[in-house]
Amino acid sequence: MTDKTNTEQLTEEEFLELVLEEQEKALAKDRENRLNEKSKKPKKQKPGIRIVVWLMALTLTFNTFAVIFNIYSIPAIEFLKASAKLSSQENIQTYKQSVVTINTDSGKGTGFAVSENGYILTNDHVIDDALTITVIFPDDSLYKAQVIEAYEEYDLALLKIDALNLPYLSLAKTSEFRKNEHVYFIGNPLAFSGVANEGKILDYTNANGIQTDIIMMNAPVYRGNSGSPVINEAGQVIGIVFATGTREGHGKVGLFIPIENVHAQFQDYLKH
Repeated sequence: MTDKTNTEQLTEEEFLELVLEEQEKALAKDRENRLNEKSKKPKKQKPGIRIVVWLMALTLTFNTFAVIFNIYSIPAIEFLKASAKLSSQENIQTYKQSVVTINTDSGKGTGFAVSENGYILTNDHVIDDALTITVIFPDDSLYKAQVIEAYEEYDLALLKIDALNLPYLSLAKTSEFRKNEHVYFIGNPLAFSGVANEGKILDYTNANGIQTDIIMMNAPVYRGNSGSPVINEAGQVIGIVFATGTREGHGKVGLFIPIENVHAQFQDYLKH
């Protein structure tokens, strides 16, 4: 068992993963218990005893979560609350239809359709060295994808699936922004899918291995958000999330590749 000093040093992402892992264990144990109960001859219990046992279990559960919430910061799960609220908006519901889960033999990431005939944008590191690439839309339609072009120095990749009449997102011509401009982004962070969130654009910055200026935003970006579209108030994509990092004066920020790099690298394919 880890002592309190070490547990308090967990990042929000690690905390969420821990919660999800324990939740999965609890569900598995519950399924196992129910199967065992079915295989056993039912025993009669007095109603009073049943109620006492149920209350004890409820109290234990409440106390356990009370301890967890006292140790950890509740803002670690605020992005899920924000997603639930945003997802009630008609524009977000429309954007979500074009955002896909990208599964490879080594992990999961995000991508989005940029044409009705099957072109998908994501990060190079999401599909790097993948033997198989599967694209899954929110309606559960599934496609095998091939890499058309990929650029490590811009962390961009263009995929193609065999499909027509797909929902897709429009690309802005430029990523020009106002400081603190409001944006949305949609992706598949951690063990979740189709999580919508929002943030404010801060400024330009740079990152090791990326041969272009990048943009940072004040937003809750987690592992699995790589490849998420950054969408402005006009409903156009102005960039692609590729990482999270810490920047002096801003703390933890989300980082995205400006849309100009997409046009420069893939202009022969994205002419709609």
